[in-house]
Amino acid sequence: MSTLAHWCFRRRFAVAGGWIVALVALAAVALAGGTAFTDSADLPDSESATAYALLAESTGQAGADTESGTVVWHTGGTSVDAANVKKDVAGMLARIEALPGVQGVVSPYDKAGSGQLSTATNTAYARVTLAADADTAAVTAAALAYDSADFDVEVGGQAFTEQPGASHGTEAVGIIAALVILVWMFRSGWAAALPILTGVVGVAASLLLVMIASHAVDLAATSLTMGALIGLGVGIDYALFIVNRHRQGLLAGRSVRDSIAAALDTSGRAVVFAGATVIVALLGMFVVQLGILTGMARAAAVTVLFTILAAITLLPALLGMLGHRVLSRRQRAALTAGAHPIASHRPSLSYRWAGLIDRAPWRSATAALLVIAVLAAPVTMMRVGDADATSDPAGTPARAYHDLMAPAFGDGFDASLLLVAEVPGPAAATAFTALTKTLATVPGVAAVAPAGKTVLTVIPRTSAQTEETADLVHRLRDEVIPAAQTGTDLRVYVGGTTATSIDMSDALMGRLPLYLGLIALLGFLLLAVAFRSILVPLVGALSNLATIMVGLGAVTAIFQFGWGSELLGVGSGAPIMYLIPVLVVGVVFGLSMDYQVFLVSRMHEEWTHTRDNRRAIRVGLTETSQVIAAAATIMLCVFASFGFSGERIVSGIGIGLGIAVLIDAFIVRLTLIPALMRVIGRANWSYPRWADRVTPRVSIEGPAEPATEQPATAGVR
Repeated sequence: MSTLAHWCFRRRFAVAGGWIVALVALAAVALAGGTAFTDSADLPDSESATAYALLAESTGQAGADTESGTVVWHTGGTSVDAANVKKDVAGMLARIEALPGVQGVVSPYDKAGSGQLSTATNTAYARVTLAADADTAAVTAAALAYDSADFDVEVGGQAFTEQPGASHGTEAVGIIAALVILVWMFRSGWAAALPILTGVVGVAASLLLVMIASHAVDLAATSLTMGALIGLGVGIDYALFIVNRHRQGLLAGRSVRDSIAAALDTSGRAVVFAGATVIVALLGMFVVQLGILTGMARAAAVTVLFTILAAITLLPALLGMLGHRVLSRRQRAALTAGAHPIASHRPSLSYRWAGLIDRAPWRSATAALLVIAVLAAPVTMMRVGDADATSDPAGTPARAYHDLMAPAFGDGFDASLLLVAEVPGPAAATAFTALTKTLATVPGVAAVAPAGKTVLTVIPRTSAQTEETADLVHRLRDEVIPAAQTGTDLRVYVGGTTATSIDMSDALMGRLPLYLGLIALLGFLLLAVAFRSILVPLVGALSNLATIMVGLGAVTAIFQFGWGSELLGVGSGAPIMYLIPVLVVGVVFGLSMDYQVFLVSRMHEEWTHTRDNRRAIRVGLTETSQVIAAAATIMLCVFASFGFSGERIVSGIGIGLGIAVLIDAFIVRLTLIPALMRVIGRANWSYPRWADRVTPRVSIEGPAEPATEQPATAGVR
């Protein structure tokens, strides 16, 4: 790494220019080609996927290339089936049907739509079938043009559901907050700007590449938000660790060139190692086998890779350009005068904290474990599924649509299930007819209607996100349908958007333990290679799982229980979208590994030099706690800024990651880990000889440096 640092220092203007040229070139290609993001998701091998496949094969049935939506209206002061209302509605529906992409409209005033009319509540709706690529905004505009004080019109349903898109600039708030923290920490505007600039450049280059790659790989537009969220957090942190180590070198009297080389040969190695673990954790999401999720994981992994490249190439070049300006004026003046600004006779807060952990390790560990247990407890009640309009904020179009439809047609009006049948003979046909009659008597079923010769629409009594609707789907599959199929060749599959969500959630929860086990094993092996120890990696891997549980517990409490979700602008409590747990697990694992590596690598460096476990823990904690605390606070600001995006998925991931990082840094890394290592003693660094012979040698601390007494190095700014 020192060779790379010297090369970047000598060619600093060329390196910076190369990044600028790369950004311009990527931007030109991205702007010329546009994007090709897709919101379609590969369904897991499930019953709902089979139902959709059969539906697509059936002549005249809606397949994967169409979507269904609803236009609902409510009249005030006049009957919904009055002649003048019918005339106005006929004009509205004719206008909608004439729009490009609209394949059909079923009016409640026609025989086919007789069940779409509620004279008791003066509410009616029309079913609109659209091509998958139709312009739904035009349909919405055509419908809402008829909205008035006495004629309330709303649109909803699958076709009109807005998918989460790219962020709306909320990350700017997090960047500003990060800049403020860095200025306070470094007392230098240049030093504060460098981590921000490096992180932003790395993220910008990677997101431009993701936009270009969307033409070749199936990626959702949310991939940009996920990439920005993760990339900004880790990118700023990675640059922060290197800048901090470089400033320490300058304050110790090194030349600019030698200090950059030393920083990259120590913190730079840790950045590469930590970043690689984040990438591996993200790519590990492939075991979940959900296309939209693996697409996001690829995009996020590319972003992390670019932030690493920026940190080990662009940052050294910029540090070379700035020279001693990364120090505060007071520090530069002291160096010029020949003084030693690194010296301080007042112990810093980090030194005092390290002393407290050293004196009371058992109490510190017990307190940390209690906090973790309390915050993680809600995860035991986590439900995975889709939130529906009942949990949307009041006043939003989706909530207004639900509030019009539910009083007239029940809470389950938009949670319809599609029962698609294979009917190979007369006996199967008879059984299918009997099933149709039986379904109307099943608890939880509000209505049953034919949607074709071999297709039934079942309307639940409850909304899509409720446990009762999920129970109904399982009851149909496990009891009602098997009983109807007995002794015949009839095969009936339950599909529809609601059933698909349930299948995806079940598939995720079935594979999540495998993913957790995989990353725990991965964390143990990586830390064992890095530190040649058994107990340090074991404690690190288990603590990573604890942090993950805290993140998921926070998401459950806020977004499922609804403890504060209204304040975030995402509505009331609802099940957790299946994307959130996997992304939180993968990213939190990577970030936890980052802090573990930065903390323990400094401890291991001191242990290698002195063979004194207590001193190694005290020195490592003292010298890294300030930068870890600052890095975690910065990441909290960046993640929390996404929490106020107004998008439930993005907000859930941002808040979950933010709380997890905060607890991981202050409770796990700076309290629990050093306390446990203090209790364990010298056994921390024990490693079997046979394992030492077969383990690859990887140094993430670089060459050992002479140790310094802590009171002399504490409190430096």
